[in-house]
Amino acid sequence: MSLPAAPTIRLELLEDLSPASDGGFLRLVRRRYRAHYADGRISRSFVYDAVDRSALDAVVIAAHFERQGIHQVYLRTAVRPPLLLRAAHPVSEPPNAALWELPAGLVDLHERETWEGVRRAAQRELDEELGFKLEPERLEALGLSVFPAPGFIGERHFFFCVRVDPGARNEPTLDGSVLEQDGLVLAMPLSEALSLCREGEILDSKTELGLRRLQERLA
Repeated sequence: MSLPAAPTIRLELLEDLSPASDGGFLRLVRRRYRAHYADGRISRSFVYDAVDRSALDAVVIAAHFERQGIHQVYLRTAVRPPLLLRAAHPVSEPPNAALWELPAGLVDLHERETWEGVRRAAQRELDEELGFKLEPERLEALGLSVFPAPGFIGERHFFFCVRVDPGARNEPTLDGSVLEQDGLVLAMPLSEALSLCREGEILDSKTELGLRRLQERLA
């Protein structure tokens, strides 16, 4: 079945209250809006905060191979400093700011203009994060793109999968970021990775989505 059309609610921008950019990686966008509803009603004004950045979208890559009839997939660690901002919570928290994830990276501004540009971004990240140098045509779309956190950023994730030869892997070139130094790379059975998602060992949502899509693709 198809979903019904979402309600048509037009947002009228009344005022941009965003602070001046300090040149950082992210930019706070603070705007005052008013909502116009389909039946003619108009809401009171309200302020909404969001985050923006120049390289807004990202690619997520499921690099896989088969060994003795078992599908294997590559994961790597990624340091996520915002995890350190979380207050103590009775539910178990990550032990530090590092998560096991599928390789991922940002799409440069000039790459956003075409689908081939987005795929070249995935090719670059495959080399930087895992150490595989492959032609971009080898990377296949893994389902449609999604918005991972639309409540505060318009970032869109584009998923790819690629079959690799583990014997052809080199040292990851990395992107020069201090957060990528000493990152670990691990190949493990796809079924075990999905089990770790269910058990809370893998906590990154884009990784679980990519792994589930890969499982469907290989079934």
